[in-house]
Amino acid sequence: MTATWPQIHAERAALADDLSDAAWSTPSLCEGLSVREVLAHLTAGASLTPLRWMAGVLRCRFDFDRQVAMRLAEHLGDSPADTLTRFRRVITSTTKPPLPVVAMLGETVVHGEDIRRPLGIRREYPIDTLTAVARYYLGSDLVVLAKGRVRGLRLEATDSDFSGGSGPLVSGPTLALIMAMTGRSRFLDDLDGDGVEVLRQR
Repeated sequence: MTATWPQIHAERAALADDLSDAAWSTPSLCEGLSVREVLAHLTAGASLTPLRWMAGVLRCRFDFDRQVAMRLAEHLGDSPADTLTRFRRVITSTTKPPLPVVAMLGETVVHGEDIRRPLGIRREYPIDTLTAVARYYLGSDLVVLAKGRVRGLRLEATDSDFSGGSGPLVSGPTLALIMAMTGRSRFLDDLDGDGVEVLRQR
């Protein structure tokens, strides 16, 4: 946990810097959401205590998608500049819903790519950050289906020491493996191996 919060803060800061002149209405990799809306979602996650999260769950009658939409709207702001300003304010936040800290790191990396890839922005992530996120998703279905999506497959990174699972091989950059594990099909073309088509079908 001590190491993970600085990684989260670094990824938030890098994302904010990348978006100083963004095309905010561009569709993100999250279906139905613009890059601006995904950024507001990240702000919401960094602003939501366990108590406020539970209050929202009760208010939305356990409709978690409704709660996500409600919190996103709270942090969207009046303009794209306002959305970015609000995000900058939470860069060093250690507030989080009742999730493991590494899940917050995963959210920051994955949603960062949901924003960057459609905008044509590439980031050279620290490999230890990506490795931590890949190992988390390989063993968890919390927040997003990941472990179940790659069950029965062997994952091997070509740029880090990350590997795991057994079965048909899926190999490639750690970032592409992370994004494929979390259901971003656009990254499948960056991967090789007999397991890629299995993963594509899932």
